[in-house]
Amino acid sequence: MSLWSLLSSQVWSPGFVLLILVFLLRLNVRLRYRCQLWDLQHCPTDLTGKTAVVTGANSGIGKVVSQELARRGARVILACRSHERGQRALDEIQAASRDACLLLGEVDLSSMASVRNFARWLLQECPEIHLLVNNAAVCGIPKTLSSEGLEFTFATNYVGPFLLTNLLRGALQRAGSARVINLSSSWHIHGYFDEEHLTGAGRPLTFNQNYYCSKLLLTSITGEFARRLQGTGVTVNSVDPGVVYTGIIKEFSWFYRVTFWLWSFFIRDPTEGANPVLYLSLEKEVDGISGKYFSNSCVITPPAKAAQDPYVAQSLWNATIKLTNLDLMD
Repeated sequence: MSLWSLLSSQVWSPGFVLLILVFLLRLNVRLRYRCQLWDLQHCPTDLTGKTAVVTGANSGIGKVVSQELARRGARVILACRSHERGQRALDEIQAASRDACLLLGEVDLSSMASVRNFARWLLQECPEIHLLVNNAAVCGIPKTLSSEGLEFTFATNYVGPFLLTNLLRGALQRAGSARVINLSSSWHIHGYFDEEHLTGAGRPLTFNQNYYCSKLLLTSITGEFARRLQGTGVTVNSVDPGVVYTGIIKEFSWFYRVTFWLWSFFIRDPTEGANPVLYLSLEKEVDGISGKYFSNSCVITPPAKAAQDPYVAQSLWNATIKLTNLDLMD
């Protein structure tokens, strides 16, 4: 058969060509992932005797991270909003790693009362914590106020992690050497600062901009945590896992969910998204590094300019301390 006959045959229909292009694009994504600067399989870190806390551990990136930490010997606390979904994840991780040491804790990060109750229980169970991964987040939710007067997305993505990290500071410092990892997003560059957003006020936000702004706040406050914890043995960094296809999109309309599903062929899956998080959790070369923003390629990268302003971060810290009533604690 001549080349022209092959190219002009019905096999090369537009639909078939489209499938080939999709396959090649997906292959390109996979190859780029495998060519990253850090390879999890070549990391020898053993976590026996260490305690790790992962929020949003019942699915997606949080579940993948929890499973890998447990596989390496850590005692892992799965901090989940739903007991049922958390228990299911725990059972699945346990089945994959028979010797895994797992503990399930319930926490709703949008509720300060829930965060305080969880921290109180956790400190009784784990007087020392070596790793805290603030992974849980929501997006695609219109402005909603909680019973405590906080805007739901900002409460879950920023206020909750801020409060939890502060409540666990003693346990982190008692560990001697500990790491806090805040999951940010490259979309934080589209956010802006307005402290009134925390209580549902402030300047109006466009679709999903509450997510962008909440991630900007989390990225900014990472540097302030690092400054305040300097010399304690506790490091705090933020990381962009990349665009990852996870259940976080469940609150979007069907149109956006379908669109995201179509894009899922070209973006990362949870295992790939967990890679930069595990890099910060396990790699020895990041010992002592704090207050930095890491890209999804595991490289220190400057965050948005607004997130680099120490005066803005200090103002944000003071406002959030008052909002969470941490200024009233002894």
